[in-house]
Amino acid sequence: MPAAASADLQTFEHAARLVLMYGLVPLWLLAGTGDWLCHRLTHIERNAGVRESLLHMLMLAEVGLPLLMVLFLEVNALVIAVVLAALVIHEATAWWDVQYASKRRHIAPVEQHMHSLLEVLPMAAASYVVVMHWGQFLALFGAGSETARLALAWKPVPLPPGYLGGLLLAVALLGGLPYLEELWRCHRWRKREREAALAQATRALRGDT
Repeated sequence: MPAAASADLQTFEHAARLVLMYGLVPLWLLAGTGDWLCHRLTHIERNAGVRESLLHMLMLAEVGLPLLMVLFLEVNALVIAVVLAALVIHEATAWWDVQYASKRRHIAPVEQHMHSLLEVLPMAAASYVVVMHWGQFLALFGAGSETARLALAWKPVPLPPGYLGGLLLAVALLGGLPYLEELWRCHRWRKREREAALAQATRALRGDT
């Protein structure tokens, strides 16, 4: 490859990595926080409840696993396959979530916009990963000049520790904790309803006797 072309490729990869690290991933976290706030404002615990909250936790895991792999592991054909498979599963779960929730609570336009971001941003991030490792993507399908690498290995050049630490903290604060709070809130409300129903049934039985 000519030196100029090689330099252009390195510049492109560097720019794509910066957009992925400091653009798409932070936007995904902010959209997730916005979506959680929408759920809170519509009192999810009183309508769609625990089941929808569990679907949110499932979608967080479906995006979180490939994110961790890309952050810490060498991106090869195996990692790309996991990223693409998780993307498909995440889309199916997102459809399931909206189909379930739309029958039980109001989904306002702003929440629909959050949903759009939460679907598109993982697709965009996966596209960046594929483009940055095009040879291994082609190798996954038996094409191109590279041999598909299917072993898990740490990145030969790790990402900056400051970035990794900050991002993992942001994921915990903006992703994990809010949705754990939502699940706890939904579980608490369901427990209260069951206790109230049991108390009412008990009073009715005492009245009958």
